[in-house]
Amino acid sequence: MIITKKKDFKELMGNIRNYRSFFLIGCSECASLCGTGNEEAIRDMTEALKAEGKEVTGGFVPKTGCQVLGTKKELKAFKDELGRTDCILVMSCGAGTQTAVELFEDKAVYPANDSLFLGNMTRFQMFDERCSLCGQCILDKTGGICPVTTCPKGLLNGPCGGMQDGHCEVSPDIPCAWVRIYERMKKLDKLQELCETVVEAKDWSQGQKPRALSTREKKEKTRS
Repeated sequence: MIITKKKDFKELMGNIRNYRSFFLIGCSECASLCGTGNEEAIRDMTEALKAEGKEVTGGFVPKTGCQVLGTKKELKAFKDELGRTDCILVMSCGAGTQTAVELFEDKAVYPANDSLFLGNMTRFQMFDERCSLCGQCILDKTGGICPVTTCPKGLLNGPCGGMQDGHCEVSPDIPCAWVRIYERMKKLDKLQELCETVVEAKDWSQGQKPRALSTREKKEKTRS
């Protein structure tokens, strides 16, 4: 899931100072789990904007803010409210903000959140970064633990010389990623496999931006 945090409200007000009325768009998935785009967040933002003398014409939490066609369909019910607003304030990730930009070419669109990383929710509203979206996954070689992301140095073939007592040299409060990989492979009786594996230098061009993917051709071939 995409982890987001609320922008500093003073910074946000500086960004939107020239606009009078707003429509708020959240997201029922990632941003809701982060508490940055759910119904409660929409209500809180509405009250905060009104306290600053702003008008809120409406707000909505779509099923998935980054789904362009789905969000467009859901927002048809708010045609009047959207028509009365000067600015769209998006309370989801950056992808959700860019959905609104695509749907509302004639209106100003601003993000209310900062997008941080792709991560896992380990406890309620507690998140850890787990994936760097590098485009060339090596989890099949490292016991399902990603050293590209969980090792601050991104080492691909074992720990650095600074590891001490199983903890990271860069961030001593976290366990060394490669110690975790070793212990997991040991538990699975795959240490020999780990020792025989050499991970080649990553092809970082796989992560060259902007990226795109279409599965349409594959599906069409399957139907035929």
